Amino acid sequence: MVQVSNSIMIPLKGYEIILASGSPRRKAFLESLNIPFSIQSFSVDESFPASLKGKEISEFIVKQKNAPFVSKIQDRQLVISADTIVWCENRYLGKPKNNEEAKRMLTFLSGKSHQVITSVGFLTVQKFEIITEITEVYFKDLTEQEIDHYIEKESPLDKAGAYGIQDWIGSVGINRIEGSYTNVVGLPLAQVKEKIFLIVQEE
Repeated sequence: MVQVSNSIMIPLKGYEIILASGSPRRKAFLESLNIPFSIQSFSVDESFPASLKGKEISEFIVKQKNAPFVSKIQDRQLVISADTIVWCENRYLGKPKNNEEAKRMLTFLSGKSHQVITSVGFLTVQKFEIITEITEVYFKDLTEQEIDHYIEKESPLDKAGAYGIQDWIGSVGINRIEGSYTNVVGLPLAQVKEKIFLIVQEE
C-alpha cells in the first residue's frame, strides 16, 4: 500500500482530472493529493524505436499513452498519463514478462546503480506537456536466495526493472537513492502536484 499523508486540496477551478493509468500505486498517490479524479486508460502499443535512450523512451511511451485522448479532450479537462522505466548501463528494463526474466533483471541490477525514469504527460485542450524525473537507485549485491524469495513471495511482474522499492526487496536490497522516492514507486508526486497547480491557475 502506498501511503502519503494528505495535503491541502488544490483548487481545481472547475477542472476535471483524468488519470490515464491503471496503476494502483499511481491511483493511491493521486488520492493522497486530496483531489477528485476519474480513471480512464486505453491499451496502447508501448514499443519504441531502438535508437531511443533513457528518458527519450519514457517520453515517447507517454506520448503513445496520451494519443487516444487527443481527439476526446474537452475544455477544462486535464488528462495525466505516466510511464516509468529502469535504465542501467545503457540498457532499458521494462516490466518482465515472466519470473525467469524478472530473475535476469534483478541479477543484472545487483550491486549496481541505475536510473528510474518517470515521464508524466499533462494534456488539456490548449496543449500537451511532459515532465520527466530521474532518480538514481543503488542496489547492494543481492544473493540468489534473496532474488528467488522476492520473486516467489511478491509481485515483480507489474513493475519496471522487476522490483518495487516499497516491497521487501527495497528494504533489504537498496543501499540508497538520490532523488524522489515516489518517482521510483511510479509517480514524482511533488512535481506532479506543482504542475497540476500551475495548469489550473492558467487562465
